[in-house]
Amino acid sequence: MTLLNTTLNPAQDPILAYLGAPEGAVLALIAGTEGPSYRPVGAAMTVFAEDTRVGTLSSGCIENDIALHAMRVRDEGRPRMLRYGRGSPFIDIQLPCGGGLDILLLPEPDRAVLAQLAANRDARHPCTLEVEIVSGAMRLVETGDTGREGELLRVKSEPDLRFLVFGKGPEASTFAALVQSAGYPNMLLSPDPETLAEGATAGCTTRVLTEQAFPPDLAADARTAIVLFFHDHDWEPPVLQGALETQAFYIGAQGSQRARDARLMMLEAMGVPAGARARLRGPVGLIPSARDPGTLAVSVLAEVLAKAMAR
Repeated sequence: MTLLNTTLNPAQDPILAYLGAPEGAVLALIAGTEGPSYRPVGAAMTVFAEDTRVGTLSSGCIENDIALHAMRVRDEGRPRMLRYGRGSPFIDIQLPCGGGLDILLLPEPDRAVLAQLAANRDARHPCTLEVEIVSGAMRLVETGDTGREGELLRVKSEPDLRFLVFGKGPEASTFAALVQSAGYPNMLLSPDPETLAEGATAGCTTRVLTEQAFPPDLAADARTAIVLFFHDHDWEPPVLQGALETQAFYIGAQGSQRARDARLMMLEAMGVPAGARARLRGPVGLIPSARDPGTLAVSVLAEVLAKAMAR
């Protein structure tokens, strides 16, 4: 889990909200957890005033108190660590989960560093934010896992999960609409105008497929899932051939066991190596033989997220 795994909307993202606002804000970061926790280490909230903030660090039980402390930290100009739940001096504030949370308050964090962090995310370039807890100084490094080591807090920033959805018909448009509603970056690619229109109505980015091939200018990194929903299976092998040459962590295609076997044979005949063919998932989804588009969409999304969490 990362600091910047949220949608690119300044009204919802704490970092973008901070970068787009005047001076005087405080960045609150979860710096440690003990036992159950609603949010992970690295989760962020930006406090602009006692009643104005972006982001959340709990189920709503401590945000008001954090905002009060943040205003004091802003006036003092020095970072402060707060403890809630187990071992907290604030005995009148209880965490429903029964765990403990360490919250680091950073007055006026380094805008240049956070702007570069946002730019890296926009470019889908992973990096790690390092924060010196006592001074509040921060910097970006290429690698490092989220965690706390002495007086240093590290927060790994990875690209959001991204979905490339190929296909034709309600299965493709319904799945694209689902990932769009869940807030994931996505693109719906189809040769069918009606499918593209349905996706556009749901707010998806769309692209016309003009030939049976994976577009050579389409990038797919290790945080990208590629899913095919074609009833005309002739489209699948050439698209999958290109998809299997990318770093995408999930590549799957709709269809029965028989359809899966047929596409694997065609890919073998096209010269796709066995190792690449082994990456292809199908039938897709956690629910066997899901028939209607809505159930299939939820089933496939659940499978993709399960694989992403297991990595």
